[in-house]
This record gives sequence, structure tokens and C-alpha cells, in this order.
Amino acid sequence: MGVPSPADLLGSCSRVALHLEMRDGYDLSDPMLARWRSGHQADPADRESWWRPWLTVVSDAVERGVLVRRARIVSEPVSEYIRFEYDVTFTNVAAGEEIRWLPRRQTTDLALPGNDFWLFDDATLLVNHFAGDGSFTGGELVTDPATVALCTSAFAAVWERGVSHERYRLAA
Repeated sequence: MGVPSPADLLGSCSRVALHLEMRDGYDLSDPMLARWRSGHQADPADRESWWRPWLTVVSDAVERGVLVRRARIVSEPVSEYIRFEYDVTFTNVAAGEEIRWLPRRQTTDLALPGNDFWLFDDATLLVNHFAGDGSFTGGELVTDPATVALCTSAFAAVWERGVSHERYRLAA
């Protein structure tokens, strides 16, 4: 049996889902990124044009009472990919995610894990592994209490320092 997807785990989550992203680039073959590069800007008023299955999973979880938070550590000035992410983050917010951004230079004194992760209900950790080019290479399910505690602490520290999406501005 393979590792459950973030959608599967969020679908069975009952209280809180935390996502820490620490890379300056992810899947560069993403069709949404290609459209953005060609000048496409999603219209927040035209929800049907940008709503996608993942956003339904998030909004369903939020409607069940699950707190969904995403924190992003970013280098400044930001990469092209982060600029893209920033431009499309309104879709995640519309689905009910709370999102904060933290400039990497403000993380020097934080103990951070080596990989991005999702943490579900303070017990189940989905660690995401990526190649150097940002392509996803697989996930790993972890329930070890010490590792879960480290990731819980890391997320809390980033969240505390992070700036809400509504207030964060990209550095030039």
C-alpha cells in the first residue's frame, strides 16, 4: 500500500492540518505555472475559471471545522515560482486556508526540519520529498512522536513570525 495523498489525509482530518513549505521552487512543468508565465492572471471574480479539485478538499475540511494553515519560507527577492505562488494564493485563501509568508533571513535561529511537510491532527506527518529541480519524488508517512513534535514546534515558530498573505508584499 502506498503513502496516502494530502487530499486523502485532509479528507479524514478532524481538527487541524498544517503545511510548511520551504522551497523556492516546485514542479516547473505545472500547467498553471505555464499559463501564468504566458501572462494569464486568474480573475478572483470568476471563481469557476480557477476552482480546482484540491480547493474543494480544503473547503470541505474547513466546513467540517478543520483549521487549515500553510506557512511558506521564502528567499527574498523571491524566485519566479514564488511570485507565481503569490499571485495564485488568493485561491487557497478563498477555499479557507490561512496562509503566512516568512522571509528566509528571519529563520536563522529556528530549528527547521529538512523537508516540507503536512501535519494532520498533531499526529500524522506527511513528509514531502523533492528533487533539486523541484519535482516531487515521493511522500513519507511518519508518526514517530519526536519527529512530530519537532515539526509541530517548527511550524509554530514559523507561523508566529510569518506575515499573513493579506499583509505580505513581495520584495522587489
